[in-house]
Amino acid sequence: MNDQIKQDEVNKAVWAACDTFRGTVSADVYKDYVLTMLFLKYLSDVWQDHYDEYKKQYGDTPELIAELMTSERFVLPESGNFTTLYKARHEPGNGERIDKALHAIEEANVGKLRDVFQDISFNSNKLGEEKQKNDILRHLLEDFSRPELNMRPSRIGNLDVIGNAYEFLIKNFAADAGRKAGEFYTPPEVSELMAEIMDMAEGEEACDPTCGSGSLLMKCGRRVQAKFGGSKRYALYGQESIGSTWALAKMNMFLHGEDNHRIEWGDTIRNPKLLEVDPRRTNNMLEPSRDRLKHFDVVVANPPFSLDKWGIDTAENDRFGRFRRGLPPKTKGDYAFILHMIETMKPKTGRMAVVAPHGVLFRGSSEGTIRQKLIQENLLEAVIGLPEKLFYGTGIPACVLIFRKTKTDDKVLFIDASREFKAGKNQNQLDANHLAKIVETYRNRQTVDKYAYLATPQELAENDYNLNILRYVDTFEEEEEIDLVAVRAERLKLKAELAVLEEKMDGYLRELGY
Repeated sequence: MNDQIKQDEVNKAVWAACDTFRGTVSADVYKDYVLTMLFLKYLSDVWQDHYDEYKKQYGDTPELIAELMTSERFVLPESGNFTTLYKARHEPGNGERIDKALHAIEEANVGKLRDVFQDISFNSNKLGEEKQKNDILRHLLEDFSRPELNMRPSRIGNLDVIGNAYEFLIKNFAADAGRKAGEFYTPPEVSELMAEIMDMAEGEEACDPTCGSGSLLMKCGRRVQAKFGGSKRYALYGQESIGSTWALAKMNMFLHGEDNHRIEWGDTIRNPKLLEVDPRRTNNMLEPSRDRLKHFDVVVANPPFSLDKWGIDTAENDRFGRFRRGLPPKTKGDYAFILHMIETMKPKTGRMAVVAPHGVLFRGSSEGTIRQKLIQENLLEAVIGLPEKLFYGTGIPACVLIFRKTKTDDKVLFIDASREFKAGKNQNQLDANHLAKIVETYRNRQTVDKYAYLATPQELAENDYNLNILRYVDTFEEEEEIDLVAVRAERLKLKAELAVLEEKMDGYLRELGY
């Protein structure tokens, strides 16, 4: 099948597959089933495409074909093939068969897919009783067998159709999922903005300690590819606390061909897992050091806003010393994530971008103390105010804080980008022009009337280290002066014209007998 593939048709086909679940389970539940089936179908199509190509060349030597298939990015057991599942779709036990297929794939690819499917069960009672569940899954298998979802490399070529479809689904699930969307998705324009500012280079390592589906991390990687002719000489690291979302990230990385990644599952504050490797070997295995967090060139994150119960009990005796500048409030974890990220920046090249609610800019008490110390250490480089209603699940405006270990000056740049956006019914957006203006202003690092202000350490101190953007960027628009004499003259002129018209009207009425 060599017909020209269109991204929109693929997107519509995978979104239509969601109709199988609508009215039965909510979007935040069925997203895992649809995304996992898309992943399974892609693996099967790639495997079959390569197998068929080898068969054309070496049809009489099945042993050679089998040997050649071992060099693939993954192994696909016969029981894990979509075609096998599709052929048996009318038989009872679809849920159990799909679960077994996923476990077989996992076991055959332990290095890349260990535990990825452990939180996803197609045999779950969430899909109803056995007969209903079997029917739903039969329809799902039929949805993914449609010609539009033939994702063989020989058909899609070098296009990232599957990766784009995956991102399309994640974005639409975020729109449907309301507040829960924040667990796994950062709006693409915000990710693009952060990746542009971080400007990751070849050979660098990036980390997102609250990585969600991994999209923000991959934007940083694509920046390298765009600048260095498709180079993949970089590494991506992440940690995610929610099991199903961690699985999303692993599958997302795989589908985008990001093999040089390490995504850990666990709570970043209570149990950070991205640690430095100890050069000492035990049983010929490299063991993580218990004393040091791994450092990165680029650190990016969109942590949960003002997280309650973020882990203050363990933070009081943190063995990594992340909270030596102060302990964040018990019910607001914003600075817990910021301080963790600060500690993971490399000493010279380290820089970070973090999304946060505006409260981190001005709240007092321990947050005020932490903020003051970060400024006095000359780590804060810029504060960028974003428009409201950009993020799924919350209408409040947010900001992006930029920190850098080695700054070129001791000032802080404030950018008020909150008033320039493309308005939408449910979500506002930043277009390419908005993003370009923010990035250019950040790079020029100069005051721009009504838009940006480069504040000195003295000015920050005079404001008691309050970073409220409106304290620095004057967006007040003066009203045009009113010339009262001219207004009075115009009024008298209009009054005289009205009197003439009324006199004429009275004459016409008299002629008509009124």
